[in-house]
Amino acid sequence: MAISSKYFTYAFLVAVVVFSSIALILSLVRISNVFLPPKNKYGMVFDAGSSHTSLFIYQWESDKENNTGVVSQTLSCDVEGPGISSYANNPPKAGESLRKCLDEAMKIIPAERQSEAPAYLGATAGMRLLRQKNKLAADQVLNEVAKTMQQYPVNFRGARIITGEEEGAYGWITVNYLLDSFIKYSPKQRDWIHPHSAKILGALDLGGASTQISFIPSGSITDATKASKFSLYGFGYTIYTHSYLCYGQNEALKQVVQKLIKDTSTKNASHPCYPKGYETTISTASFHVSPCTAAHESFPPKVPWNVTLFGTGSATECHQLVKEIFNFSACGQGQTCSFNGVYQPPVNGQFFAFSAFYYTFSFLNLTSGQSLATVNNTIQEFCARNWTYLLSSYPKEKENWLRDYCGNANYILVLLLDAYKFNESNWKNIMFQMKAANTGIGWTLGYMLNLTNMIPAETMEQVKGHSQNTWIAAIFFIILTLAICIVALAISFCS
Repeated sequence: MAISSKYFTYAFLVAVVVFSSIALILSLVRISNVFLPPKNKYGMVFDAGSSHTSLFIYQWESDKENNTGVVSQTLSCDVEGPGISSYANNPPKAGESLRKCLDEAMKIIPAERQSEAPAYLGATAGMRLLRQKNKLAADQVLNEVAKTMQQYPVNFRGARIITGEEEGAYGWITVNYLLDSFIKYSPKQRDWIHPHSAKILGALDLGGASTQISFIPSGSITDATKASKFSLYGFGYTIYTHSYLCYGQNEALKQVVQKLIKDTSTKNASHPCYPKGYETTISTASFHVSPCTAAHESFPPKVPWNVTLFGTGSATECHQLVKEIFNFSACGQGQTCSFNGVYQPPVNGQFFAFSAFYYTFSFLNLTSGQSLATVNNTIQEFCARNWTYLLSSYPKEKENWLRDYCGNANYILVLLLDAYKFNESNWKNIMFQMKAANTGIGWTLGYMLNLTNMIPAETMEQVKGHSQNTWIAAIFFIILTLAICIVALAISFCS
């Protein structure tokens, strides 16, 4: 019995040494670098448009793919009231109007990340026009919104008026980013790949005071002033982009009314873009408010008078009237010109049409790829409806919007067909959309994407660790060693 006990003790010690050694070896080998999940970063951009202001909050991981952050939208907040350019006579109110959305943003961005979150305000065509008319007032409005934003614990980076070309180019970036045109993850290759450049889309943006077109032409861009260059995900892009100030839908329809009144010497005028049965009285003094219409007024200005407009609801006459605010003769017979003598290469590829392009066509149920013939027929039928019918059919629609849908729809057709030179064969290449990948389309996301190149990626925390299988094996041998020890002690005790 003593020999057996002594033999078992030696065997036990050998087993303990062997299994302990195995566990120790397993705990030391196959050490690999384990990267902890990167922290999220946040950024916020105010889109201060001509008719309203919106705040967008974006977030992305600190680790970046080819120097461009993977950005997604986490919040959009509509500021109450009109655009900030409307506060020219009361600039402090422009700043105060932002507070509600800023308070909402502070609830979304974690407190520990707020101080490093870049905050921007970009003002578009409404403020461009105000700057033309009254630079001092425009500066005061920008100072007030900046003052308000600086009262919040964010990294304020500036409030400025962006150019029309910036607005168009950043909208183009937004569209293609959301549609994975720049870069896409391939499960088969287990890596990010760069799709073929033929899938890059053009962007059509229509606001209240300006409109933008941006795309990659099939040939070279001969006017360097219309070319914008970007480096995204390690690839370079050169796009054609142009912004037409005063040709947003609101300013365009003002020019239509002005044209109508200038062609009559009476105090009454028929307006084919307004529904039959609708009437309104305006003062010619209103044409001096905006630089878009003031430029067409005589100087010194005549004594203002009131004119009553009566709607006649004729799509054909409306279409013809809208064409008169464009100068197509300045282009001659050239195919690389849009209107007013502006250079534009022939449109190329597919396009996303968003903002007011989408809102108007969505109301008319024309965002599902309908043919140009169907679009024309639908607009003809809508314009022929009288005002009483429209009010009873769309009781929740704002009356000024309802009144202008006929004019806006015809304006969009003239802009796309006569100015940008789309036609029946490539009409199908225009997709009217307002969202992609559950994110709103506009210039702000493209702006934020471009700015992330200037935000350093945080160095990911690195620790030593083991794979799951290694830990399982090590724990198994440790438990097995302990079990043998217990059994050996029990046998020794019994013997």
